[in-house]
Amino acid sequence: MAKIQIPRGTQDIMPGTVELWHYIEAKARDLCRRFNYHEIRTPLFESTELFQRGVGETTDIVEKEMYNVSNPRSEDALTLRPEGTAGVVRSYVENKLYGSPNQPVKMYYLGPMFRHERPQAGRYRQFVQFGAEAIGSSDPAIDAEVIALAMRLYQELGLTGLSVELNSVGTLEDRANHRKHLLEHLNGVRDQLCPDCQSRIDRNPLRVLDCKNETCKTLTKDAPSILEYLSDESAAHFEAVKEYLTELGIAYTVNPRMVRGLDYYTQTAFEIKMAEIGAVETLCGGGRYNGLVAELGGDDMPGIGFALSIERLLLALEKQGVQLPVSVGIDCFVAIQTPDAKSAAFRLVDRLRSAGVAAELDYLDRKMKAQLKQADRLAARFTVIIGESELASGTAVLKEMATGEQQEIKLDELPAVIASRLG
Repeated sequence: MAKIQIPRGTQDIMPGTVELWHYIEAKARDLCRRFNYHEIRTPLFESTELFQRGVGETTDIVEKEMYNVSNPRSEDALTLRPEGTAGVVRSYVENKLYGSPNQPVKMYYLGPMFRHERPQAGRYRQFVQFGAEAIGSSDPAIDAEVIALAMRLYQELGLTGLSVELNSVGTLEDRANHRKHLLEHLNGVRDQLCPDCQSRIDRNPLRVLDCKNETCKTLTKDAPSILEYLSDESAAHFEAVKEYLTELGIAYTVNPRMVRGLDYYTQTAFEIKMAEIGAVETLCGGGRYNGLVAELGGDDMPGIGFALSIERLLLALEKQGVQLPVSVGIDCFVAIQTPDAKSAAFRLVDRLRSAGVAAELDYLDRKMKAQLKQADRLAARFTVIIGESELASGTAVLKEMATGEQQEIKLDELPAVIASRLG
């Protein structure tokens, strides 16, 4: 019978690797605690209309990448979530968080997303995003705070060579002023653009500037910049964001072509990149979405956020040779010299675990030499040995694996002794 294999674009995160995920997730949660962001958990699937209205009909996500799910017993159109912001804003509106006394509402999420795209290094069809959202304030200082939160995660994990690319995509009114001048340029080169860009010209011309096709980049390099059409208010907001980033010591470069791939962005847009071996890798992206709350049925509340891929973060750590301080060993292995000691060893392991000690014993009836090898493979800090004489005297031999030092200790005292030595 043929083996059933894992679906393309997904991965099994195995013991020995999942501990890296635990470390990163714990770091992200602790950072959010320090920045006063609180966790929100939204469903893995939402109404398809949420993403059509929230993310945008003309985005690659909605046009090409969404996993739509259906139930023959229901007419509901549902979609596995391709990103986190739309669901968080939907929840914000539905749960009336705009009435919370704690404003702005600052939330983070950490969980799987789903997009049907070509799998490649650091890019999967099921992937995990960490993201943060701040809803209810238009203060440019919170734009800088959101960028700082993402940067701090990378820095505290040990990544170097990071850069922030910054832009303002203005308000809807700013973009309307820019649109007619941009269209004049794009229509002049329409026939030479890629099919995707040709279809975007009439629907969302600003996104043509975000195309990764080299020919399209060349044809649009002299296109009018959105920065030339910012209102006084948008220009002042952008200048203030830059000043706050400078206050925090976060270097940035302005990239007027960077518009991001989602329709809900307004004003501030940013990406965090890592230069590595001649290539530039985008690790994180985000920006303002001042019209999204109203688009999804709420009051007209401003918001800003970011999202980053944990898979891509792990790839960046690997590329830079960063070793996270992750321990995969156990605290204690209990070795059994005689079958009569099995019950005592089993009880001891349970008492050790109750005392907070990570403990294991042999379940394969191995010889003592093989058990000690297993203790080494598990990187046990201590090994407890129980034989006939120890069983008779109610004691056990405690061996510290790093030094080889051995000591006979009463069985009843072992959990407290080991816990104390582990600190």
